[in-house]
Amino acid sequence: MTDTQFHSAFGQVELYRLPRRPRELLRAWDAADEYLLNTLVDESFSVINPLICNDSFGALSVALHKFRPVNWSDSLLAHKATQENLSINDFKSTDVSYVESTKLPGKTINLVLIKVPKTLALFEFQLMQLKPLLSENSKVLVAGMAKSMPAAVWKILEKIIGPTKTTRAVKKAKVIQVTVNTNLTVPKNPYPVVWKLENTDYTLTNLANVFSRDKLDIGTRFLLQNLPDTEGAGNIIDLGCGNGILGLMAASQNKNATLHFVDESFMAIESARINFQQLPAETVTATFQVSDGLIEFDNESSDLIFCNPPFHQQQAVGDSIAISMFRESARVLKPGGELWVIGNRHLNYHKKLQNCFDTVELIASNKKFVVLKATKS
Repeated sequence: MTDTQFHSAFGQVELYRLPRRPRELLRAWDAADEYLLNTLVDESFSVINPLICNDSFGALSVALHKFRPVNWSDSLLAHKATQENLSINDFKSTDVSYVESTKLPGKTINLVLIKVPKTLALFEFQLMQLKPLLSENSKVLVAGMAKSMPAAVWKILEKIIGPTKTTRAVKKAKVIQVTVNTNLTVPKNPYPVVWKLENTDYTLTNLANVFSRDKLDIGTRFLLQNLPDTEGAGNIIDLGCGNGILGLMAASQNKNATLHFVDESFMAIESARINFQQLPAETVTATFQVSDGLIEFDNESSDLIFCNPPFHQQQAVGDSIAISMFRESARVLKPGGELWVIGNRHLNYHKKLQNCFDTVELIASNKKFVVLKATKS
């Protein structure tokens, strides 16, 4: 069983990942979390109302709870994990406040703690948003595992915030101290990215943290080539919707359906909302839900679900999120309802779907991807 006791200069706390798994193999923190917290003590930083960015499961927020941190993230799951871990340790839920990635975290900020996200576009966007809120006395610390910190991290920091100083690596983790240069002009923000969807009249708007933000990814393209006729389907869910392209195309085929766009990313849902506005409002009904999977949907309430599940969570590769999506889809679909999935061949989604559905069919395949249809009898 994996370790759940997180030790740092601020004491010991108990931490769990989300979604919870009976035989979890991964910890809810990494060495960079520990190194960052220890640096605060070693360097005698004043820790009052710190802004914490990209805190995956709340390791930093929970450890610093008594300093009333602000948790700024694009992940609803990260916010929920922080809340659950506060509760597990009998800390007050009000010790930490939460800000969505699509909103600004507040006024002048004295201390910023940033975990380098998987997507450097999100990192760049966050720094551009933060720069006007920093003074020359503000302290900025950036941490991550060395393998996940390309040279671009330093270039982006020095272009937007100011000079950097990197501490020696500890347990393969690095901490960067950044001096705020208030004379630096913030570059023009390149986000969101807007591009034309091939072979259609639609343009797609993608915020910084949306998967495949500047072009159609090859997996989604393959599923679109094999998209079923949605005529007659009443409730259609685009699960893990990203920019909402699957739901958008399904709605363009069947303007009488009700579309539901679901993702745990605030930026994904905002992108899907913008893109869906291209359809005639009087003929299309849609909901947009930042949600932990299908938790808010009733049993047997939907007719059709499309899903291009992620096979990583932050830097860790795994299928736990995909399996959770499959199980929830089986619960939410009506008898006869269908789940359409696109996935890499090596992920063996066919076997995992058979554990949840009565019938699983291979609809199409190529050298890299398979399109599967799972039906609930």
